[in-house]
This record gives sequence, structure tokens and C-alpha cells, in this order.
Amino acid sequence: MASLEDLHLIERDDAGNITSTYVESTGSERKTRIDILTPAVSKSYAQKLLDVFLPAGYPQSDSLQAFSSSIAGLLSSRAVLQGQSTSFLNICIASSNVGAGVGVGDASASPTAAILLNVLQESMGRIATILFAHKLGTSLEPECKMYRLAADVFNDTAMVLDCLSPVFPKVARVMVLSFSSVLRSLCGVCAGSAKASLSAHFAKRGNLGELNAVSWYNSFAGSVVVSWISTPMATWTTLMALLSLHLATNYAAVKSVRMCSLNRQRANIVLTNVLETGHVLSPTEVSQKERIFEWDGVLRWADDKVIGHCSIGVPMQTLLCRMGLRHEQTGTVKLQGIKMSDLMHIYRSQTFVLWTCSAGTVIVLKQGCTPTEQLKAWTQALLLAQRARVKPADRKTGDDTPGGRLAELRSTLDEAVGIVDGHETRLREAGWDVDVAALETRAGQRIEVETKKRL
Repeated sequence: MASLEDLHLIERDDAGNITSTYVESTGSERKTRIDILTPAVSKSYAQKLLDVFLPAGYPQSDSLQAFSSSIAGLLSSRAVLQGQSTSFLNICIASSNVGAGVGVGDASASPTAAILLNVLQESMGRIATILFAHKLGTSLEPECKMYRLAADVFNDTAMVLDCLSPVFPKVARVMVLSFSSVLRSLCGVCAGSAKASLSAHFAKRGNLGELNAVSWYNSFAGSVVVSWISTPMATWTTLMALLSLHLATNYAAVKSVRMCSLNRQRANIVLTNVLETGHVLSPTEVSQKERIFEWDGVLRWADDKVIGHCSIGVPMQTLLCRMGLRHEQTGTVKLQGIKMSDLMHIYRSQTFVLWTCSAGTVIVLKQGCTPTEQLKAWTQALLLAQRARVKPADRKTGDDTPGGRLAELRSTLDEAVGIVDGHETRLREAGWDVDVAALETRAGQRIEVETKKRL
């Protein structure tokens, strides 16, 4: 870029709100300073925390009527319990989540206590659901196979805790049952998000009604089994056998799922095989190679060796901190021997910006970045990690300087763009849906690049 222009980067969140503005100023000896400007009116940490728990659109939403309805429902439930006999109360408590070992056989158990304990369980479960969905909500669809199996692990662990709860004192028992409620809530989030992607695969010939029929068979068979088993030894033996069978069969089922979107792990497998052999693997071939549980953001080569780590969709501030030193009080980032405008010039025709160092690779996305462009960025990250793997000595002697890194970014960018553009048609023919954005697993931010003439 010309020296008479100042670089301005405007960063927006997923709702389109401006979160930061980055202004570059260059001094003597190629020392560059990046000033980070935040909006004049910004939310406090308390407000940001509160927004996690508030419904979208609050206070214009209908949350007040839902709040009133929930409390009225609790009061009516207590009135129903108070109107029943003590024996029927124990049955009600036993059938609820909290009643497992808490109120049954306890003469001091009251309807109010039962309702409050139930509220505790439901509240902890809902809070866990909110926090989990807020933190990992956007990663559930790209990593649906992993979270579907994780849902089974959460649910089975909750069952074991429920069965263990009678051996604990009353206070500890409540906490154990509350934790099992949290696990069931996490199970609901994971399973519910993955269901849309996986149900059609498990139902033969698109017959989703078959799944409902299987659920009815399960309920009927469960009623028969429960009526036969009464001793603790038989209960635990049957429980552990069924849970082991459950996890084993679910692992095999999830493993067999053939997904057609290129998430990070599948992109690793497909792209590195293209680079190594020139062959484009099909979704069926990749499903046999991919792991159910994979490290977040790992870069893995065709030989199954981990070669690095990459984060995509990160804030611009994360990239700047990899390039230079950030002042803790002012937030200003100082760069030595390199200008941000030099890096932005390399990616002037791309809708992403990438930087790599010993700590890993980070990718910042621009406004309008398409799934294909994200795939190009991930391909470049793989190329850079592989170069660092096979030529460690060269990087330490010459390529590790700012100028050397910029030159390396230019060459690998051209190679990555050529690879994706040259094989896009073959990827589609092999069965891959390259129009689905599955590489970004968190609600990312986007930047806009502006240049302003100096006066």
C-alpha cells in the first residue's frame, strides 16, 4: 500500500455491531503501532454476562409472561401435591428427577421441599444448557458426530449417578442428582443439535417414522425388564451391561455416518491426501479415517501426524498479539520490522488474513468470506505447518524473520488458492458440499479494510 495512506480495520461481531477499530501508524525505523479503538458506548462485563441469560430481543420479547407462567406453574404443582395423601406424595416424588432417594420413605418430606428440590435441579440444568449453547452452540453442527456420541456419554453417566445417589447423605445426594440433571441437559443440547443431521442417515430410505417405532419398542421392552429385576446386584449388572452395549453400538453407528461437509478434521484428511497423492477422497472413504473425538483446531497430515494448530474466525486482536507486543494498560500493539499494511496487502484480493508463528496459525475473516475462501485459508495453514515440519532448520536461520514470513505467506497463499480452485470441481464430483461453512466452530467476527489519505 502507498505510504501516504493510513490503514483502518473495522471489526464487527456476528450481529453486525462494531466491536473495535484498528488504526496503524508508522514511526521511524519501521516501528509500527496499532491503536485499538472501542466504541464510545460499550457494554460492561456485568451486562455481557447478563446477555448470556437473557432471551434474544429482550426487553421487547415475551419473557415476562413466560416468567409469570413458570412461577404460577410451580405454585399449582405444590397445591396438587398438598391435596394428595402421604403415600401418593411419595410416589410423586419418587417419579420425579429429584425424588430418587430424596423424599421416598422420609416422613418429614413436604410438597414445598419436593418442589424446591425439583426447581434446583431444573435451574442447574437450564443454566448449564444456556452456558454450553452460548460457548459451543455454533460448533454443534460442524462436529455433530462428536457431540452425538458425547450426548450418550453424558446421559449414561447421569444414569450411573442416579443409581449411586441413595448411598450419599441427603445434602450430598441432592448435589449428585443436580449434577446428573446438568449432564442430562448437556445431553439434550448435544443430541438435539445433531439429530437433524443424523436422523435421516439412521432411518432407512428416509423413513423417519421408523425411529419413532423403535422408541415405542424400547419403552415396552424396558417395562418388561424392570419388572423382572429387583435385587441391587442384578440391577447393577444389567445396568453396566446395557450401558456398555449402548456406548459400543452408538460409537459404531456414529462412526459409520458419512458426512458431506468439510469440517476441520475432514478438510485435513481430504486436502492432505490431495497434496500427497492428487486423489480426492470420497465422503465414505473419509468417514473410515476420521476420529469421533479430535483435538480442537488440530492440523493433521495424511500420515496421521499432528503438524500444528490453527484457529479460524478469531478476532483481529488475537492476530496482532501474535505479531507484536501488546501494552497491558493502553491495549496498543507495537510491531517491529513489519507493518500491518504489508500483511493486508498480501491478502488484498482474499476475504481472509492469516498469520503464523511458533504458537500456531490464526485466521481472521473479512466481511463476505465464503466457505470456499475459508477452505483456502485452511489449506494455507496446512501448507505452512507442513513446511515448518520438514524444514525446521531453514525457518530458524532465515524464514523466521518478518520479511521471511511475509515471503512465505505469499508463496503458500498462491499455492493454496491454486489447490482449491483447481480441485473444487473434483471435490463436488466426489460428493463434497463445499458450499457449507463447517470450518468455523464459534461465532466469529469479521473485519472491513479501509485506507484513508493522510492530510
